Amino acid sequence: MSIWIDNKDRRNVQVQVDGRRLHRILPAGSSARDAKQVEARLRAELTSARPLPERAGDPPLAAVMPLYLKHLEHLRSPETARFHAARITPWLAQYTASEAPKCAAMIIRDMTGAYAPATINRSLGALKKALTLAWEQELTPENYGARIKRLPEHNERHIYLTLEQVNELASHASDPVAAAIWIALFTGCRRGEITKLKAEDVGETTITIRAGNTKTLKTRTVPIIGPMRLWLPFIPLPINAEGLKSGFRRAREKAGLPHLHFHDLRHSCASILLASGADLYTISRILGHSSTKMTERYAHLQTDAQSIALERAFSENALNNALNKKPALGR
Repeated sequence: MSIWIDNKDRRNVQVQVDGRRLHRILPAGSSARDAKQVEARLRAELTSARPLPERAGDPPLAAVMPLYLKHLEHLRSPETARFHAARITPWLAQYTASEAPKCAAMIIRDMTGAYAPATINRSLGALKKALTLAWEQELTPENYGARIKRLPEHNERHIYLTLEQVNELASHASDPVAAAIWIALFTGCRRGEITKLKAEDVGETTITIRAGNTKTLKTRTVPIIGPMRLWLPFIPLPINAEGLKSGFRRAREKAGLPHLHFHDLRHSCASILLASGADLYTISRILGHSSTKMTERYAHLQTDAQSIALERAFSENALNNALNKKPALGR
């Protein structure tokens, strides 16, 4: 067992490679993800002492990934892409390009449970692209990245909070984290958009989300509603993205919502808007979707609301009072 919890509620991580062993004890309260990351670093430390032999047409994966890092200059979100690549760096030292499928299998084995399939796939995508670049530059005889298979994701989540649940969540958070929670609900903004807000982005009646901070690379404005004004003094947030992540994790645990993601506040904004009668086009403008197709994922909520309305309007009691004649069954 490479990861276990001792009698002091601390996660222990132990890795052994070629008879060499490393052991680390994490502070109490460390997550399974923290332990997986430490395990990966320890494995990298042990395997880095075993240089792979250079073979023509089959470079080490550690020598291939820099091609992808250079390629990031042309991507829309280089920071996120760089993080996905860095996440799997510890595994690359052990394999060559032709062994990419084996490396991918080990990555999947070690990361499953600590990361969602979609997250693992983003990292595998970085490796696949690096191998494609190596092939295009004639460093390998074939595109070994084509052999890497992504995981089936099936991890679309539908978690929609009520106002009462959001209030419970925010009540367990520090003021800056609570501000981010309420701003996310009132605007539908993404976490990265909120953490990058500056004082000058806050106007009298609207908040401006700058193009460089949005997923769609388009500037948009979101109206400021009354309840949100209480939290505007916290812009810019006095905490960074990591501080918001950890603060949100603590709040959700205390609120009894351990599986909640910050992004669920964005979904909740959409669901509350739909329940109030807003149409999909208006919601797409508020959320900053590039088209209403992205917003159509919430259409089932609209159908649910319609069903409730029909049930209320045509309840059994109302029908019994209104209908004098009922159809005879079995004719």
